[in-house]
Amino acid sequence: MHTNPLRKVTRTQMNPPRQFIQVALQGMFCKFGARSRWILPPRLPFRHCRDGFHPCQQLPSRQHSSRFTGLPPERRHAVKLGLPLAVTLLTLGGTGYVAYEQYQPFRHSLLAIVRCSRVAVAAVLGTLDYKITFARSYTSGAERAQGYSRCHTRSAKRVLKALLANGGVFIKLGQHMASLIVLPKEWRDTMRPLQDRCDPTSYEDVEALFLSDIGKPIDELFEDFDPTPIGVASLAQVHTGKHRESGKKVAVKLQHPNLAEFCEIDMEMVSVTLSWIKRWFPEFEFTWLSEEMRENLPKEMDFVNEAQNARRAAANFANVSTSLYIPEVISATKRVLIMEYIQGARVDDLAFLKQEGIDKNKVALELARIFGRMVFVDGWFHADPHPGNLLIRRAAKDSRSPYNFEIVLLDHGLYFDMDDQLRINYSKWWLSLIARTSPKTLEDRRKYAELVGNITPDLYPVFEAAITGRVALEGAWQDESYSGGYDRASSIIDVPPFSEAEGQAIRNAVSNEGILLSVLDVLRRIPRRVVMVLKLNDLTRSLDHALATTHSSARIFLITAKYCVAAVWQDDYRRIQHGLRLYGWLGSLRCFASCWWKYVKGYTTLTIMETVMDMRATLTRLVPMRYACKLTKKLR
Repeated sequence: MHTNPLRKVTRTQMNPPRQFIQVALQGMFCKFGARSRWILPPRLPFRHCRDGFHPCQQLPSRQHSSRFTGLPPERRHAVKLGLPLAVTLLTLGGTGYVAYEQYQPFRHSLLAIVRCSRVAVAAVLGTLDYKITFARSYTSGAERAQGYSRCHTRSAKRVLKALLANGGVFIKLGQHMASLIVLPKEWRDTMRPLQDRCDPTSYEDVEALFLSDIGKPIDELFEDFDPTPIGVASLAQVHTGKHRESGKKVAVKLQHPNLAEFCEIDMEMVSVTLSWIKRWFPEFEFTWLSEEMRENLPKEMDFVNEAQNARRAAANFANVSTSLYIPEVISATKRVLIMEYIQGARVDDLAFLKQEGIDKNKVALELARIFGRMVFVDGWFHADPHPGNLLIRRAAKDSRSPYNFEIVLLDHGLYFDMDDQLRINYSKWWLSLIARTSPKTLEDRRKYAELVGNITPDLYPVFEAAITGRVALEGAWQDESYSGGYDRASSIIDVPPFSEAEGQAIRNAVSNEGILLSVLDVLRRIPRRVVMVLKLNDLTRSLDHALATTHSSARIFLITAKYCVAAVWQDDYRRIQHGLRLYGWLGSLRCFASCWWKYVKGYTTLTIMETVMDMRATLTRLVPMRYACKLTKKLR
């Protein structure tokens, strides 16, 4: 019998039963596993017929979909998890890429994590290495010294690798470490290659820098511009060109464009990393490095400040008979500096000095005079000295140099000043080193060391060795077990030429854990300005050695002493003038005569000692060595 299609449909037949609706809702949104998304099933769990809704024979499930047919259970589970995971990873990756390219804070945060982790890993591994090395037992002092030396080298190489990977500001940090005489030799030698490991900025970026900072293309400013830099440093690079406006050949110093973007974040990274190291290992404190970077880098990255420093330094030596020459500044912006181009050789180029007939001894002494005047007379000195910043050339006919050469000082980005009290106390401390050892002299040395560098008596020998670059003098150590059998000089003038015995004494001292920690304590205590003076002292000593001079190693100390005597006299004279009303004419005159006689006596004595040492140096050059030794003994 056929059913009439137009027959009346009952309410029950028109609407599906309640249980069908529940089953349908459960089937429409089903969840497979804890990590799956809610999805629609491939088909409904019931079918509609003419006489109403009827349930299917078997509820559909994900396994019954055609794309899962024929797969084993483990593969089915992998497919269920793989597709959502792949979509999630692609979404996150794409979002991260867009954020890295378009959103600067996100890019900085990501790079900060990577760069900070490099430094942190190297620092923590190095600190642990030192703790393990110090805790070991050694059968002899030589074995201990060898173990400590290897630990220094391993730790320095870890840090070097991290600094090279990060680049930029971190290269500058490594260069500073290479110049600190108080650090172990292994550290300084490992960091020294950083002076030449700097990548140049591309010429396209150089052109963009001129447009953004000066507003003109290179062709409008220069008739000729060499796209290849003649020098590349950690913060900038130098090109040569012919300036259109002045018609002069110029040196163009350009800051690396991407440096400013990461400077602040790099400094913050260094600060955080060193703070954590200090918290975990209190005895290994290097927070002074981050403080120094934060203070100095903004100054070095401002070329307007560098131009002002160059002009001020030239003015300070304007009325002085000196071989110092400072290139003329033509123009300066924050990231572009145009200066007079100077053709010359490095100051320690012995072949050039011989070719031009320049006396090596006079070059070394002039360097000592230049930096001595900056520190002790002007109280304002160049704080980034190294041989790459010093050129030498033959003096022209119109030069004011008293010799046949000129010393050209470059890179004036960083200068430090010394207040009068610090400068005078430092001068008096140097004069106490010149005097022979006595109870009064030892008292003065420790007194002024504390005033200059916050140095307590137990740290004094380390501070003295750092300043002089030699083993501490007689009476410096309260515990003479560190002497290692080496006879110490009574004053810095009596220090003999560097010998193997002195080298062994230094190695034995450095191999002592307590001495190493004392070095770190000294670096933490002394003012940053005194640290920069340490660099100047180290430069003059190292160049005196590199120039193979024939005078005594104490010769440059006499120049320092003469400037100290002059500085103390000038201070005494100002003090007498201010105290005229307090002490009256008679008392002030008596004080003036006493101070003047002390100055004349000290200055004359030092001049005589200089003359004797210069005579020995001349004999050493003119007379065969065996005869020179006999003559110098007679002069003594």
